[in-house]
Amino acid sequence: MNSITTPAVWLPLAATAPPTIALVGNPNTGKTTLFNRLTGLRAKTANFPGTTIERRVGALVLGGRRIEVEDLPGLYGLTAGNIEERVAGDALRGVAGRRPAAALVVVEATNLARNLYLVSQVRELDIPVLIALNMIDLAESEGLRVDTQALARELGAPVVALSARTGQGLGELRAALAALLDGRTPPVPLPKPLAACGSCTGCAQHSARFDWAESVAANTTIGTPRLSAARTARIDRVLTHPVWGLAVFAAVMASMFVALFALAELPMAGIEYAFSSLGAWVGGTLAEGDARSFIVDGVIGGVGGVIVFLPQICILFFLLSLLEDSGYLARAAFVMDKLMGKVGLPGKAFVPMLSAHACAIPALMSTRVIEDRRDRLVAILVLPLLTCSARLPVYAMITALLFAGRPLLGGLVFAGAYAFGIAMALGAAWMFKRTLLPGASRPLVLELPTYKVPSLRNALLAMRDRGGVFLRKAGGVILLISIALWTLSTYPKLPAERLAGVAPPSAMAELRALQAEATAAETAGATEAAEAASARAASIAGRYRLEYALAGRIGKWIEPIFAPLGFDWRIDIGVLSSFAARETLVSTLAIVYGVGADAADDPGNLRDTLRAQVRADGTPVFGPATAFSLLVFFALAMQCLPTQAVTRRETGSWKYAALQFAYMTALAYAGAFCVYQVLSRLGLG
Repeated sequence: MNSITTPAVWLPLAATAPPTIALVGNPNTGKTTLFNRLTGLRAKTANFPGTTIERRVGALVLGGRRIEVEDLPGLYGLTAGNIEERVAGDALRGVAGRRPAAALVVVEATNLARNLYLVSQVRELDIPVLIALNMIDLAESEGLRVDTQALARELGAPVVALSARTGQGLGELRAALAALLDGRTPPVPLPKPLAACGSCTGCAQHSARFDWAESVAANTTIGTPRLSAARTARIDRVLTHPVWGLAVFAAVMASMFVALFALAELPMAGIEYAFSSLGAWVGGTLAEGDARSFIVDGVIGGVGGVIVFLPQICILFFLLSLLEDSGYLARAAFVMDKLMGKVGLPGKAFVPMLSAHACAIPALMSTRVIEDRRDRLVAILVLPLLTCSARLPVYAMITALLFAGRPLLGGLVFAGAYAFGIAMALGAAWMFKRTLLPGASRPLVLELPTYKVPSLRNALLAMRDRGGVFLRKAGGVILLISIALWTLSTYPKLPAERLAGVAPPSAMAELRALQAEATAAETAGATEAAEAASARAASIAGRYRLEYALAGRIGKWIEPIFAPLGFDWRIDIGVLSSFAARETLVSTLAIVYGVGADAADDPGNLRDTLRAQVRADGTPVFGPATAFSLLVFFALAMQCLPTQAVTRRETGSWKYAALQFAYMTALAYAGAFCVYQVLSRLGLG
């Protein structure tokens, strides 16, 4: 058979196969803003196959035809110097799947020379290329004018000037994309000066590319920047100063931290109220029994436990998007890099560490700002040691037990718990960098972007995208955990006739007295008193049903393990139940000590009940030694399986989730053991 070679011709794709446009560009060129403009609410986020690097794919309709737009990671070249460059290069070459029909390369009009190096490499891939000359409005305001026709001739590719932030030029861009995909844009050979650069195999070729990029920028740009360079330098003298930069950083981060809690408080309360009302309505509709308990406590309670974190996650990524778009986030990373590097963390780890004080789940997700995988793994492993909002109910309960009526001491305990978590996280990072994940942090090399007015549209889309990822990826796991814990706490069920054999005589006497009180009150028409007595009786019975169920049996079985920490089997049940969410310790203790789950909303009742608990030898269960031991344990332990699920997703392996659980549990046990044993020997048991 004869082999016939024909020149490559760009042909329109079949209508049955939606073509893909690869969106390529350097960091800080507005690539993501343009992606959001083109795809709007039709984007979805997933990982590249076999990696934890994110890929975003969205739909674009051109002339009634559906087009897929793939937002590749921001990069400076295709030389596979890091995983982002390798992933982007493979996607453009079609190594792991279908090759894109065209590449839309975003370049910054105010920094043309730096962007053209990447353009030169993409042009060599033998796919149609369209250049999006972004931030043209900023260039014009600075006195720069880019000759787009001359630039198109130099690059051998069509060029469209636009502003992704304002929407200027988007119509022209859509028209140019349609023409490119329909084959109405004739192929242009690689420009001779660019072809002469050759492949990137050495310093000479790199130098040739940079020289070519500088030459093209000089030949196609008219004017010099009037203001932005000098203004940026003046601002950077403050924001990157070793002293003033840290002060500004502390103020910005503190403001963001306060705003996160303040803004999330109302929607979180609304979500809790909505699910509580839904549970009450369903509970009043269904007949009493396992089906009602499963739906109300297992399903509705589990879903509510997922969605209640959503406001914090959405607000966090909204604020981070504003800071990133403004150009400040890069300065903050630069300022923090030296301090963080001393313990083996990169400067960019400050963003996840800050957000971990609200919730570890969004903090783990935000580690994507850390490029080096080893640095990112260290950050992921230590972030759950920082005090999150879910620990606050536990701290509140313990401080109420120890320092009721002494707010100064209680406040010092809270401050100490936060400082303790930070110190342990930094210490753990230092250890990981010298043992399991050795090596110094990757030096921070970044380009400080120009200052810009952040895009609210971009921030809102980032908020929606991150919230959706959280619900899709972590929500199902959290719900399954909640249902599993409900099952363990319900079965096997204690038959009514066997209650007297499980509960002590004193409890049975109190139970009968309450039942008689409820009957008498109901006969007398005192509905509220009858309901209160019935609820108290149900709470006492529920305590022993829980003891009889598998959760109670496990608590009894593991009691010898936690006894050196001062925990009895009822505290052990709280430790187990808190794997779904740390704050459930309070309501679990309220149930197992016979107060009722609603006692979590009545700190005085729960406090007095816990204080009254005594051991067989007459010593208090919740003395200072046990209380501080419990505080240290919850400050250090990985009592959050949803976080474990997100750790697995972000690292791509259960290996790191298991390592995280193992070392934090060992650290928590050792710390609580030391605290309890020392305080007990000092007579504070």
